[in-house]
Amino acid sequence: MFMDRLAEAINVIKTHERMGREECVVDSTKLLKSVLGTLKAESYIKDFEEFKEGKFQKIRIKLSNRINAMGVVKPRYAIQNSDIAKYESRYIPSKDFGILVISTPQGLMTNREAREKKTGGRLVLYVY
Repeated sequence: MFMDRLAEAINVIKTHERMGREECVVDSTKLLKSVLGTLKAESYIKDFEEFKEGKFQKIRIKLSNRINAMGVVKPRYAIQNSDIAKYESRYIPSKDFGILVISTPQGLMTNREAREKKTGGRLVLYVY
């Protein structure tokens, strides 16, 4: 039994992307729905929908096959606006090629949005 549901869902998405599948199904959480909304806005996935299977909430994700790599950042480092560039160089292979998803007091946002709003937060995951 995996304890981190976000990491488990990201692993399922990554595996299905590599196999060339068009969709996958994962367990639903509020954090995952927010992350998927960010990934959809950045065109890393096509769409997602929540449905009920028995007594459990699930999410069906339509993949776009644009993800080269993605992973959850553990531990979730607390970063300031001035530290974003350091973590971009650590997790993203080149400038403007991928995104970091950061949990801020204003909600989940990408590293570019966090820089524009001059806010910090906690690193959640990287995608490129």
